[in-house]
Amino acid sequence: MMQLMSLFRVLFFIYLLACAYSESEVEDVKKYEDKIDAIFVKPNEAALEISTSYSESVPLSAPSHEDCQCVPYFNCKEVVEDGVGVIDIRIENSCNSLEHCCGAANTTTESIISKPEPHTPGRCGRRNGDGVGIRITGMEDNETQFGEFPWMVAVLATKKHKKSLEKTETYQCGASLIHPQVVLTAAHCVYDKKNKYGIRAGEWDTHTTYELFPHQDREIKEIIIHPKYYKGGLFYDFALLILDSPLEITDNVDVVCLPDETMVPGKTFCYATGWGREVFSGDGKNPAILKKVDLPIVDRDTCQNRLRSTRLGSRFNLHESFICAGGELGKDTCKGDGGSPLVCPLDDEEDRYYQAGIVAWGIDCGKEHVPGVYAHVAKAKGWIDDVMVSHNFDTSVYKY
Repeated sequence: MMQLMSLFRVLFFIYLLACAYSESEVEDVKKYEDKIDAIFVKPNEAALEISTSYSESVPLSAPSHEDCQCVPYFNCKEVVEDGVGVIDIRIENSCNSLEHCCGAANTTTESIISKPEPHTPGRCGRRNGDGVGIRITGMEDNETQFGEFPWMVAVLATKKHKKSLEKTETYQCGASLIHPQVVLTAAHCVYDKKNKYGIRAGEWDTHTTYELFPHQDREIKEIIIHPKYYKGGLFYDFALLILDSPLEITDNVDVVCLPDETMVPGKTFCYATGWGREVFSGDGKNPAILKKVDLPIVDRDTCQNRLRSTRLGSRFNLHESFICAGGELGKDTCKGDGGSPLVCPLDDEEDRYYQAGIVAWGIDCGKEHVPGVYAHVAKAKGWIDDVMVSHNFDTSVYKY
């Protein structure tokens, strides 16, 4: 085909030359060469405009704003300009938790934030204070950053409806990851043998699945209750959950450190986390995003005296398996936080924590001078080690 085109081009060129010389006035040959080029010119591939759509966006009509589209937070220039993923939670947003309503002129198909560094396991208790891959600003209600406390676990109860036989999963309580296949929680959370339990690690916002890193679900193969657990007073309120398969250790799923058996938390501020209610009443609602509260450790004598001033009475004795924290107005763990970890900073270790307690019980929520009561993890450390060894699990993963 190309040979025929070349032959036709030559013949047509000869024909034009013959016509030119047959006329009374000879024209410039280049004039005819230009005509040939105009007919046989190849298309300029570099000049072609190709429009590629990388994703389907949903246009939204934002009040007092131009029409916008739901795009990942890192694809909106007006949100991210300096390479750091930052969104302001105070902005009214019709998109999911990790997208932003962005004007079409400000969108880009290129990621303008750097990817998180590959996770390097081997050190327990690492808190991601600035979040994982994204930092959220403007939070005013103690919400955590995404992946800030990677050891936080949700215990789920699977219930079967008698009439429909349908199964539903409901949030039961909090817990902590101490090994890729072992979860630590309160015994009172999983003492009911009627329920079948599972866990979810890496959860943050319970109202969405559009998060930077996915959560991980596992079924519980075995529940081991502390042999000294007393249901009446919640003494030795410890339980270990053996998972059916190990979790993958990632940036938002990691293990917490455990204390030595003789360790007693000093007068420091620690963190409790959970999805529990803010008030102990029917009006209280469970928050969607994992929350944190900083609480001061309260020594045993002070705690016991303050608890005696409540309805517990003057003869109340604080059991040795408990420690106390809190007692500040409006700052406390509450209903639904049971089993959640209380973590304290390790000395001379920035953003590294060990689990000092497990949310056990309290008198109301957030009352001034009334501390919350936590299961003292150090008191169960020997038992935890024994269970781990009997199951051939490595105990070094939670040692600092």
